[in-house]
Amino acid sequence: MSKPETISDVEWQARCDLAALYRMIAHFRMTDLIDTHLTLRVPGPEHHFLINRYGVLFERMRASDLVLIDQHGKAVDAAGQALAVNAAGFVIHSAVHMARPDLNCVIHTHTAAGIAVSAQEQGLLPISQHALKFHGKLAYHTYEGIALSLDERERLIADLGPHRAMILRNHGLLVGGGNVAEAWHEIHFLERACQAQIQALAGGSKLTYPSPQVCEHTAKQFESEGIETIIAMAWAAALTLIEDQRESYCS
Repeated sequence: MSKPETISDVEWQARCDLAALYRMIAHFRMTDLIDTHLTLRVPGPEHHFLINRYGVLFERMRASDLVLIDQHGKAVDAAGQALAVNAAGFVIHSAVHMARPDLNCVIHTHTAAGIAVSAQEQGLLPISQHALKFHGKLAYHTYEGIALSLDERERLIADLGPHRAMILRNHGLLVGGGNVAEAWHEIHFLERACQAQIQALAGGSKLTYPSPQVCEHTAKQFESEGIETIIAMAWAAALTLIEDQRESYCS
């Protein structure tokens, strides 16, 4: 399928990028049937966002399956108005997008490891290099039920603060980035950190912890000069895993 004439080049590129991210999340088994969402702000003054059409598996997401919505979750064109959008998904994502213009891409997952850590009182432990990326930079939000209430947005944003990653208690993980590559980098490290923690605790042995000084030092290393290049390289490398699907997801 070629780009529809009614869609700008900028929006179509955003659609292809987000569809690729959906496929990537599926490739790494971070899906939950048709639930959870990934959203992306479309460049421009309109403050429009792309979200998945509810009911499509991430493995099969295409650029044309994405729905263009405004800040109120309403489809902005006739084609989108005929498609379903999950209300709970919009509540969580709109809160982040509206309050944080620096976070253009938002990812929310319900993985086994993410849910497990979200249910542990101590939260994410500083026991792995992956976890230390989030040392002092990870927020927590108390579970309030399925996110259908717009009132919850204020509390969610207050809890997120200046951070780009948050654990939703008894629920899952939420991250954001300035673009698809940055958001992917956040969720990949947070998910791997959660996986490592669950396996380490399952071992039953006493854990070792880096010193507070090493924790702070490592966290700063993850934001050192050149990290943007590394993040872009990592995303480009990851895309090669699904390069045979490009024609499909960018359609």
